[in-house]
Amino acid sequence: MNKHTIVDYLRNPNDPVLFKQADAVRRKFCGNAVFIRGLVEFSNHCCRNCLYCGLRGNNRVLRRYRLSPDAIVAAGRTIVKRGIRTVVLQSGDDFFYTRPMLCSIIKRIKSLHPDTAVTLSVGERRLDDYRAFRDAGADRYLLKHETINPRLYTAVHPGHRLSRRLRILETLRKLGYQVGVGIIVGLPGQTLDDLAEDIMFMRDWMPGMAGIGPFIPQQHTPFRDHVPGDCATVLRVLALTRIMTKTVLLPVTTALSSIAPGEGLPCALKAGANVIMVNFTPREKRRQYAIYDNKAAVGFKKACTVIRQVRRVISLERGDAFSAEGK
Repeated sequence: MNKHTIVDYLRNPNDPVLFKQADAVRRKFCGNAVFIRGLVEFSNHCCRNCLYCGLRGNNRVLRRYRLSPDAIVAAGRTIVKRGIRTVVLQSGDDFFYTRPMLCSIIKRIKSLHPDTAVTLSVGERRLDDYRAFRDAGADRYLLKHETINPRLYTAVHPGHRLSRRLRILETLRKLGYQVGVGIIVGLPGQTLDDLAEDIMFMRDWMPGMAGIGPFIPQQHTPFRDHVPGDCATVLRVLALTRIMTKTVLLPVTTALSSIAPGEGLPCALKAGANVIMVNFTPREKRRQYAIYDNKAAVGFKKACTVIRQVRRVISLERGDAFSAEGK
């Protein structure tokens, strides 16, 4: 597909053939497994001020928290005891957690089971940090590029440039991480041309994973009055990404489950998704990880129920990226 064709698909509000094709590509290249990951949102502190995000440093209303290293490892232990073999550690850009501290946490979680994979999503750090985390045993790194339009990126992230984020993604790949990228569909100022460029970027860059979710406004951000992203558009972007990348792991993002509580999970799975993040953050902290309003928390039982409903296979295995070899 070229850019013009992609934009035409994105404009079409209802094209069942597109979703059937995406599902067929997923079945052929990835199989029927849906990989369950265990997510721990261990800190809602952030030094950045992205205009859409409720964790932004200038949000003085948000009640902040940080889990201790022991609490983070305990959450990881709960995940491993469930039989889940991937622990995802996510936070804002919080430099309270030093390089030695995070390395120790990674090593302790890796020691819980010989086949445990550790995925980090802790934002932009010093390049030496990424190397140290990899040496400590981290397997994957999630860092959404969010939009491949450099002007839109800077408009949403004042004082930051897309070029730096892309350099970090290249560094992560060179260090041997399975790298996850991703976009936000419906950002204020975003066009269908922008989304088409994002899909082509993911096709050409071929990450291990790509997170695709809607923009959802948060009441204490500059974007609080903007219209949220459209669920149908997110599903079309997801389907097109599956068709064009074939093997990339595509999660059902929490944002999609939040904006479409009843249909987000099953519809995304039918559109080519094959990963679900199950939230193991301590319950008393989940509401405080308020990137956007009305954030859903997908539980283990719900994830398994939906997977069975769409006649897919539940997998608790680590599920390494199909495209990781040779990267």
